[in-house]
Amino acid sequence: MKAVGVFHYGEPDVLEVVDLPIPEVGPGQIRLRVHAAAVNPSDVLLRMGYTDQMLAGRLTPPYRPGMDAAGVVDAIGPDTVTGLRVGDRVMAMVIPIDPSGGAYAEYLVLDARQVVRAPAGSTHVEAATLPMNGLTARRALDVLGLTPGDWIAVTGAAGAVGGYAVQLAKADGLRVVADAAPADEELVRALGADLVVDRGPGVAQRIRELIPGGVEAVVDAAIIGPEVLEAVRAGGQIALVRSDGEPGVTPLGQQENVTIQNIFVPEYRYANDKLDALRALAEEGRISLRVAEEFPAHRAAAAHRRFEAGGVRGRLVLTF
Repeated sequence: MKAVGVFHYGEPDVLEVVDLPIPEVGPGQIRLRVHAAAVNPSDVLLRMGYTDQMLAGRLTPPYRPGMDAAGVVDAIGPDTVTGLRVGDRVMAMVIPIDPSGGAYAEYLVLDARQVVRAPAGSTHVEAATLPMNGLTARRALDVLGLTPGDWIAVTGAAGAVGGYAVQLAKADGLRVVADAAPADEELVRALGADLVVDRGPGVAQRIRELIPGGVEAVVDAAIIGPEVLEAVRAGGQIALVRSDGEPGVTPLGQQENVTIQNIFVPEYRYANDKLDALRALAEEGRISLRVAEEFPAHRAAAAHRRFEAGGVRGRLVLTF
């Protein structure tokens, strides 16, 4: 099979197409013929070597990025409990440090619990935009545990995780204030935000002007960091979707009046019910499958360069 991986860390051009054996499917597993894999910030971190300590000793190069896969069930292992059948259109969240490797490959073998049907009516490319980002937003809201009617602020609302956080918060009955650049205000309102403030320096103060008592929680998808604290009421929470130590992440440290929740989406790798619920919401039109641009897999380096240039609305997707 063809796959895209790295033997050495560095800039986008270290990504290369390689030939690998098609993986065997074992008990409790499903093999996917992958048709699409989305490009995410985590893929860039792997390519640059930030996950080396988790990969070294567990897998052998080439290391493969990719946390979202969509395609067709190719084989089902013995003693596998699943309602899926060979030929079904499916999607999955993939963890590149697991034995499966990342999603940048024509074939993947995954635990059956990672795989659900793709939204009816979606293309493979559209379905590949949902799993990791949708589950990240879902995990954040589940951890925050807010009550319908509560106010939540979402930074980076025009982005993938932020957009899903807005839409899922509305599906949960929350009230949402979100940030947006002028060019993105219409998009963010269409996603369901009740109130929109200008993004950039001073965003917390602008949120406070609209919600004087402060919001119950923030999903900080824009990685604003300490500056967003002022938007949260005493006793409130902030959900961080990126970890301390990653590039561009400023640690919040311990806060006396605000609880910091670190969101680690691999904890939902086997949350089959959560991913299937996202499928249902997509079919109902309550969450969006936003594709910015498609790239054939052999142009993965170009896709990474486009991603790192910034300003992408929706997902960049590799096709196999």
